[in-house]
Amino acid sequence: MQAPINTSERPLPAFDAFTRDMTASLPALHSFARSLCRQGDMAEDLVQETMVRAWSSRHTFLPGSNFRPWLFTILRNQFYNAMRKQARTVTWEPEAAERLLVQEPEQEARIHLEDVERALSQLPDNQREMLLLIAGAGMTYEEAAVAADCKLGTVKSRINRGRAAIRMIIEGGDAVC
Repeated sequence: MQAPINTSERPLPAFDAFTRDMTASLPALHSFARSLCRQGDMAEDLVQETMVRAWSSRHTFLPGSNFRPWLFTILRNQFYNAMRKQARTVTWEPEAAERLLVQEPEQEARIHLEDVERALSQLPDNQREMLLLIAGAGMTYEEAAVAADCKLGTVKSRINRGRAAIRMIIEGGDAVC
C-alpha cells in the first residue's frame, strides 16, 4: 500500500495558485473599489465583475508575473468602462418619459388632408385658384389679384365662398358654389 500524500508538501498547480491569489486579493479589491465608487453596493458589483472577468481571462495571466497589479487593472478598467457607460445613459422620471415618448397619431392628419383635397377638387376653378394662391402659395390678396388679373374685392369674394364651400363639403353637406 502506498502512504497517503501530504498535500501541504506538494507544489500547488497553477490553477490552485490562481484561486488562492484571487481569494487573498478580495479585501484589497473591496477597499480599492469602495474608494473609487464611494458606494458600497456599486463597489460590491465592481469587485464581483472583476472576479468574473479575471476568472474568464485566467488563461492570459502569465504565472510568475505580478498577480495583484493585473487584478487591480481589471477592476480599474471595469470602473472606468462603467462610468463611461453611465455618462451616456439618462435617467428619466416615468411620467416625464411618458410625456416625451408619446407620438400623436398621424393617420387623422392624413384623413383631414384627404378631405381637404377632395373638397378642393369639387370647387369651381376660380375659387380653387384663389385658395391655392393665398393658402398654398402664400400670396397676399393684392398679389393674388395681380396674378389672377382681377380686382381685390373679387379675390376676397372668391376666397370667402371657397372656404365656405370647403367647410360644407367636409362637414358632409353639398357645396353651394
